[in-house]
Amino acid sequence: MRMSILSALRLTRAPGSAFVVMGLYWGVFAAHVPVFRDRLGVDDAVFGSLLLGSSLGLLTTMWLAPRFDQKLGRAALPVAAALLALAWIAPALAATPLAFAIGMVGVGMASGVCDVVRASATWDARVSQIEAQSGRSLMNANHGLFSLAYGCAALASGLTREAGLPILVVFGGMTVVTLVLMPLLWRAPSPEMMPEEGASVTLPLWPVALCGIVVMIAFLSEATVESWSALHIERTLGGGAAQGALGPALLGITMTLGRFGGQALAERLSETAVIRVAALVSAFGAAIAAMAPVPMVAYLGFAITGLGISVIGPMGLALAGRMVAPHQRSQAIARVAVIAFCAFLIAPVLMGGLSEVFGLRLAFGAVAALLLMILPPVLALRRRARALAAVPA
Repeated sequence: MRMSILSALRLTRAPGSAFVVMGLYWGVFAAHVPVFRDRLGVDDAVFGSLLLGSSLGLLTTMWLAPRFDQKLGRAALPVAAALLALAWIAPALAATPLAFAIGMVGVGMASGVCDVVRASATWDARVSQIEAQSGRSLMNANHGLFSLAYGCAALASGLTREAGLPILVVFGGMTVVTLVLMPLLWRAPSPEMMPEEGASVTLPLWPVALCGIVVMIAFLSEATVESWSALHIERTLGGGAAQGALGPALLGITMTLGRFGGQALAERLSETAVIRVAALVSAFGAAIAAMAPVPMVAYLGFAITGLGISVIGPMGLALAGRMVAPHQRSQAIARVAVIAFCAFLIAPVLMGGLSEVFGLRLAFGAVAALLLMILPPVLALRRRARALAAVPA
């Protein structure tokens, strides 16, 4: 298993390093959510609406990012990482809700530049192309790097919060790490996969849409737990700063284990089988976190949630690539990611509204119910996968 993971990461060094950079900054942010909310003096519903700024910024750059990639070529990822580091300065300094919202729009735009949704620039499409060329399943290993960086950053942020370090200093530390990773972010442009003569250029609509729904639910659930777990532990269960930061840290750590373990499973079991089990496990974990009487029980719930939810998104993306012809793979991944990114529009408003009206317990209970909604589309995709497997090569 260890050799499988290491060889997968060697094949995708540049996109894997980019996942690390993204995970570092979002891990720091997740651990500081209670600090941001208290500093701004807003309720949950308003804070959820402010978080929507990053989603709006992300969506506005989806169509600009491919041009960015084409202009800069091999330098696209290093420059995008530098922009992300600069973008986090604004929300780190923001003292008013408006300034924070504007800062989060900038963060979303920088993230969008990094995580573009066109085959010419998206990391997931690059990984999918390398999967096709190498015959290996690589998506889980790369997403596992994001979770590892996220969990370590959240855990370290809990310690810095206890020590009283300002948020800006912590983000500055992440900038130093980003600079260290810069040499690994350089990569050669990926060649476009050309359609075979006479091949269909039209994507099959419903398999791509179903994969998009699966990944969207996974991203929505992951985003809500990442952003609100610390607040749940500190406010609902009375935990301290380090205890609150341990919530998203545990989520990141168990997601790392789940994704690296999923890397080995993906080479032995079908994506649909793993996704079905993962949906049940993550829903069970979210329900435990919702009903937890003390932080220790909530930690167990978040750990189980992270273990289950970790593989759903990466395997949903990989499954989309297998549902179509080889020359359609990048386009399919891009369309699925467009659908999935709707989660980042829904999650802040949904979680903030539910928390404000019903409390965080019911909000996390809603996450558990949402995860169970993955099962019907996965069963339909399983039938499609079996039909494709029955067709002679």
